Amino acid sequence: MLENKMIVNAIIDGEKINSEKLAPRENPAHPNEIVGYAPVNTREDAIRAIDAAYNAFENWSKTSLDDRIERMRRAIQKIKEATPEISELLSREHGKPLYDSKGEIGVSLAWMEYACDNAKEVLQNEVYEHDTGRTIIAHDGVGVVSAITPWNYPLSLSTIKIAPALLAGNTMVLKPSPLAPLAVSKVVEIIAEEFPKGVLNLVHGESDVGVELTSNPKVAKIAFTGGTETAKHIIKAAADTIKLMTLELGGNDAAIVLNDFDVNDERAMRRLVISNFLTAGQICMIAKRIYVHRSIYDQFVEKYIEAANKWIRVGDPFNKDVTIGPVNNKKQLEYVQSLIVDAENKGAKVVKLGKILDEDLFNEGYFLQPTVVLGADYNDPIVVNEQFGPTVPILPFDDDKHAIALANDSIYGLTSSVWGEEKHAIEVAKHIQAGTTMINTAAVQGLDVRFPFGGVKQSGIGREYGKQGLLAYTDTHVINIPKNGELAYIPE
Repeated sequence: MLENKMIVNAIIDGEKINSEKLAPRENPAHPNEIVGYAPVNTREDAIRAIDAAYNAFENWSKTSLDDRIERMRRAIQKIKEATPEISELLSREHGKPLYDSKGEIGVSLAWMEYACDNAKEVLQNEVYEHDTGRTIIAHDGVGVVSAITPWNYPLSLSTIKIAPALLAGNTMVLKPSPLAPLAVSKVVEIIAEEFPKGVLNLVHGESDVGVELTSNPKVAKIAFTGGTETAKHIIKAAADTIKLMTLELGGNDAAIVLNDFDVNDERAMRRLVISNFLTAGQICMIAKRIYVHRSIYDQFVEKYIEAANKWIRVGDPFNKDVTIGPVNNKKQLEYVQSLIVDAENKGAKVVKLGKILDEDLFNEGYFLQPTVVLGADYNDPIVVNEQFGPTVPILPFDDDKHAIALANDSIYGLTSSVWGEEKHAIEVAKHIQAGTTMINTAAVQGLDVRFPFGGVKQSGIGREYGKQGLLAYTDTHVINIPKNGELAYIPE
């Protein structure tokens, strides 16, 4: 019954807003279980939220940076205190194991604390005295920010936007994915309570809400994480008012294993396995295709399967022995299965990995046993497309030039990794077209919130994290004060 289920609300102008229509969120490990409900907000709700943020901006943008930081730190403390409750809710609605949910909250908090610790240095005015006068470079808030976030890492990919936007003096309307709306709503509610009404607003809903958030003339900036095809629609919707944008999009990240990689290095092999299958492979920056030098290919495959079988344990997200839970939703499960079937039909060999700890649960939920695909063609869909699930192809290459060409042969360029002797790996990394290239590690294991993150090509526009991630929510305002009101090169 509804009264016994969690119902999250929209937050508009500081008020929790109910909705006549509610959308259920199922537990992907037990699809018959409804974890809770989120409102299906309307376009009119989105307009109200944008108006609230627009009206709040004038006063909020004039507050001191010290005040903004203090409010954010209070929110951080409350999120820390609520971590057990939030992580359990995230695991139930998303399907990721509990350790993974706690890890996501940890990344979120690390970024929020970094943003608070560095906001003064990054956002303060720069003042330059020179022979023709004085110049002030101010970093002003841009106005209303629309944030649209995905289901795979809903907490970290929301706080990555909320913290810098609010610290820079902006206001925000955030729309989470309907496939993981509950835990992120709790986090947004905690943060919003520490700020004046209208500064941080939350709406749920379908495409009509998203269209309003990306086309409304009162919105100054769009911060979106999600698929490349959706981003194309967002860019078109924003074109009439030429909005600022930060877009972190899809990736088909290559891992290159060089001929000097030590296949007997168990720790390195385990890192590589985790970089393929953490969160059941549902991470934009996970390694989704592995290219191995032909001279070590057979040995590598043998050791890789051995390492995968040791680490991969599929089952209930609340079982402490489980490393991989279900796929988040049925549509994604079916898509990944279709790629595997297509590869098999074209002659590839599919090897199942790891252990299933509970067969009955496995058959009940949206589970998919992780697999490695051998013998696929370089142009097969399982290689070319972003799988976003627990399967990965391993393919051979002949030399460094070949490997680089294969890695760069993609519309995407989010992250990549090179595995081998460090100096050699760095030289190869310099030639890869990606926003980030990691050496002997990959995916979340190599993420550092102190440094910028984002993609090239069709993997995105702009950067998040690091000092650039703070400045991304500002406009540069140059104030020139020439001596005697004149510039030296103007003739009398």
